Amino acid sequence: MTKRSPFRYFKTSPEIIRLAVMLYVRFPLSLRNVEDLLHERGIDVSHEAVRYWWHRFGPMFASEIRKRRIEGMKSSKWRWHLDEMFVKINGEKHYLWRAVDHEGEVLESYVTKVRDKKAALKFLKKAMRKYGSPEVLVTDGLASYGAALKEIGVADKQEMGRWLNNRVENSHLPFRRRERAMLRFRRMRSLQKFAAVHASVYNHFNQERSLSSRTNFKLNRAAALAEWRGLGEA
Repeated sequence: MTKRSPFRYFKTSPEIIRLAVMLYVRFPLSLRNVEDLLHERGIDVSHEAVRYWWHRFGPMFASEIRKRRIEGMKSSKWRWHLDEMFVKINGEKHYLWRAVDHEGEVLESYVTKVRDKKAALKFLKKAMRKYGSPEVLVTDGLASYGAALKEIGVADKQEMGRWLNNRVENSHLPFRRRERAMLRFRRMRSLQKFAAVHASVYNHFNQERSLSSRTNFKLNRAAALAEWRGLGEA
């Protein structure tokens, strides 16, 4: 049976929808910024259309990217870096737990109101259910990590150090820039949804350009863009 296109009820072409979603999620742009950029290219859409498209297709695109990448991510079981960042929702402090591997690949994002043992345990179980148990878990000095890892039975894999967790600290920066452009979040559900989509899109286009030659970087960038343009095809 032929898979039905997810774009079948939309008058706008899939290429424009993919472009709008990529611009909004990948770059620190507002909905109206994306509307103006598309207008410069002769595409007349409203910012509300861009909002609807990212809500409708963003999770779908992210899911496709994750399915394709998880199969080839055996190296992600080597070393994980775990950290939690403060995010305000309607003026109230929440915590976005994030796990990245040794190459900066964002593995998991999870939002909670507190950062206790229960929250850390749920975050770790969620990540390990998808990717398995890593050989090393690098954390900061938060006691919740030690208690959660002890309950799981992998406390011996934990490492802590002053600069050991710089990998995950640096990975917060793209999300922070995106958060400022969105003027923060208003609901936990919205934050969880956007964090998951942003992580997948960031992983897809992150080429670690400082570690490869210009030629290889251009080839990898072109391949990532070509793969993006094929998302959602029937």
